[in-house]
Amino acid sequence: MSCLVEVERLRYAYPQGRSALDGISFHLSHGERVGLIGPNGAGKTTLLLALAGLLDPFAGTIMVAGCNLATAAGRRQVHQKLGFVFQNPDDQIINATVADDVAFGPLNLGLPEDEVRRRVDQSLHRVGLPTECRDRVPFHLSSGEKRRVAIAGVLAMEPEVVLMDEPTSDLDPRGRRELRQILDALPITRIISSHNLEFVLDTCDRALLLDEGQLRADGPVRQVLADEELMLRHGLEVPDRIPAAERRAAAMARAAGLTFHPDPNHPHVHSHPHPHPHPPTPSESPSCRP
Repeated sequence: MSCLVEVERLRYAYPQGRSALDGISFHLSHGERVGLIGPNGAGKTTLLLALAGLLDPFAGTIMVAGCNLATAAGRRQVHQKLGFVFQNPDDQIINATVADDVAFGPLNLGLPEDEVRRRVDQSLHRVGLPTECRDRVPFHLSSGEKRRVAIAGVLAMEPEVVLMDEPTSDLDPRGRRELRQILDALPITRIISSHNLEFVLDTCDRALLLDEGQLRADGPVRQVLADEELMLRHGLEVPDRIPAAERRAAAMARAAGLTFHPDPNHPHVHSHPHPHPHPPTPSESPSCRP
């Protein structure tokens, strides 16, 4: 099986010279649901921007759905393969009606009008927006409804990968619950960056932990989030609902050398969309290459 996303020794520094990403390597297979976690300033949003082809130049390799993001052509092409849901939906919604906003991407692909209508109707249905919302002004909607419009606009492009930056930041408990239900119904590869670790537990199978621009841990989401020493070291906390038995098991796995801590010289390659009972060590890491 080939990788859908391949990142090898990625480095990026902002124009002021500050290093934002430092030697990050990981692979994603089709269908993986990945949570991107870490403290403020860890590099999470920068990594998402790099995967979306919005940062240049960078050092290392980024391949997304066959697009080489080191090239201008690859950065143009990736926008047809990857969708990005920004943290603030107001930064993403640009048209006067809901239907026009969802149709914006497909129209720019030059698709026939009947295909655009099909995609708009299907995408609005998938995010649970009723037909009467089509002609509403997006900026009159609630935060949760705006979030749905932004997601619908991404889904209308029929991407292979979806990136989401802090999707629960402006949602109340009902909105978070409804967003979780929407994501559960989407069989699509995705990376969700979030400080809401309960939401990450509910929606992801794998976790990547970033801190100071480096990938500090990569493995099954419950095992990474249950490791109290790891979480505290990087400014995070174990979610309350993870029981003491799981926390002890994570500590024992770390003590036995079973917990994966990335080595930039031996990049971890994770190819399974579901958690392993014991995560592979770097030398045993499976590859999603053919």
